[in-house]
Amino acid sequence: MDIFARAHLPRIAALALASASSLAVTAAEAKEITIWCWDPNFNVAIMKEAGARYTKTHPDVTFNVVDFAKTDVEQKLQTGLASGTADALPDIVLIEDYGAQKYLQSFPGAFAPLSGTVDYSGFAPYKVELMTLDGKVYGMPFDSGVAGMYYRKDYLEAAGFKPEDMQNITWDRFIEIGKQVEAKAGKKMIAIDPSDAGLIRIIMQSAGQWYFNKDGTANIADNAALKASLETVGKIMAADIHKPVAGWSDWAGTFASGDVAAVVTGVWITGTVKAQPDQSGKWGVAPIPALSIDGATHASNLGGSSWYVLESSAEKAEAIDFLNEVYAKDIDFYQTILQDRGAVGSLLAARGGAAYEAADPFFGGEKVWQNFSDWLTKVPAVNYGIFTNEVDAAVIAQLPAIIQGTPVDEALKAIDAEVSTQIQ
Repeated sequence: MDIFARAHLPRIAALALASASSLAVTAAEAKEITIWCWDPNFNVAIMKEAGARYTKTHPDVTFNVVDFAKTDVEQKLQTGLASGTADALPDIVLIEDYGAQKYLQSFPGAFAPLSGTVDYSGFAPYKVELMTLDGKVYGMPFDSGVAGMYYRKDYLEAAGFKPEDMQNITWDRFIEIGKQVEAKAGKKMIAIDPSDAGLIRIIMQSAGQWYFNKDGTANIADNAALKASLETVGKIMAADIHKPVAGWSDWAGTFASGDVAAVVTGVWITGTVKAQPDQSGKWGVAPIPALSIDGATHASNLGGSSWYVLESSAEKAEAIDFLNEVYAKDIDFYQTILQDRGAVGSLLAARGGAAYEAADPFFGGEKVWQNFSDWLTKVPAVNYGIFTNEVDAAVIAQLPAIIQGTPVDEALKAIDAEVSTQIQ
């Protein structure tokens, strides 16, 4: 060892000790946030993007995004909350909006309120409503299922209709158009899965009602919007302008193959509609048809999910800060996930970016994303309650009778009786 090294040995040792100590402190301060969600090409990929953005400015925080099937997320969350053992639960979990109140009411204190941290005035009101309980807001609003009507412009033109004829129509007019499309273009107007209540949900919420009142009590027998929704679906099926399908693949296949002229569903279907390059330029988008009753609008929702922080999380503060910094403030993040994943977020300030304003050649140059973001602000807020799936089953069970001519009022009484038994 030379004289210089020998002379500076104490200082080198001190620096090495300080460096080791610094590394130890960094390791001790490092935080890992575990997240449960489903769909690797959508929710998982989007959350990884969000995590990468946060880590750039918070290098001490890393993310473990765990991909489960949706049913597995729900089962594991239910089991963990019911057991009262928090060790096996994540820091953040994705919950479908229809199930939010069920978790919040069934497991009080299980989720961390984000009120006071998140500025909820910046989000679509209907999303905030569904995650609110006793004056506190618990979730971070994520993707919207804002609904629209996709239609084949070529089929409609063959039947004598122009794009403007599809704007802001009623469901009765939709049926009239459907009859002409079948007669002149040889195509069914829409596909319907009689075992799926999605279309009924869309129509009902568009008139500002749900299976439950604002206070969570059942709203069946005297529900004007539900009655009109059932009557509408019954009319569509009685007019024989629909193609019966069974399951997702069968349903999606009807418009992929060009068998139907219209699709009424959530914005998340856009990527599936665009999956057929040979159909580019043949599609248009319009607001959903409206009911002819008081409170009816052309705006509704189907699906959508939001993020929730577990109260038991050891990284609760970091998890909340992460969601607030990215999902409540990062406008560029929403531009990116719209372009890369087709995700329409519910942060209203994100609607003005270039990604939303871009014309889409597939839809003949329409500003499709801008249309959906405009409709997003008009979606009526309703209380999804805690038994939506149970009521769905009771509603679906009555559809065959309605199609066969049973008065809807009688069907509603039967549904009401079944629901009263189910949710006692």
